[in-house]
Amino acid sequence: MKNSLFLFIWGVLFTQNVFGQSFPNSTLKVSDPWSKAQLIQPSTLAAIIKNPKAVKPKIYNIGVVEDIKGAINMGAASEKENLEHFKKAISKLPKNTQLIVYCGCCPFDRCPNIRPAFKALKSAGLTQARLLNLPTNIKVDWINKGYPLNKSI
Repeated sequence: MKNSLFLFIWGVLFTQNVFGQSFPNSTLKVSDPWSKAQLIQPSTLAAIIKNPKAVKPKIYNIGVVEDIKGAINMGAASEKENLEHFKKAISKLPKNTQLIVYCGCCPFDRCPNIRPAFKALKSAGLTQARLLNLPTNIKVDWINKGYPLNKSI
């Protein structure tokens, strides 16, 4: 019995250390495909959008929420068809394109769209890709702050 418990605990610790996985709340969580340096704050993006002289990045909405001003809506990246459409769109871009993706449907830790989309950006070799930091959702982190949306909203 003690050996079995020891092996189980060792297996969990080994998995966490080697594969970067943890098991909070009994659900498997794999580490995020982006670094902190690859996050852009909402206030920063809003300032860029509002500045008529600023070079505008390509902005992709890879979720099912409202469109930020200038965003291209790709649909939920958790759906295979939308993810393939997104991959095709970014495959045509120069590797150094300033690009931002966002979802905002729910908190980052539960979002089904941002991880597949960001992995696609990495696979495409886009070196200037960033993720809009919407840790709660688009309503709290963007809309409630009065940041720009497409005029249809």
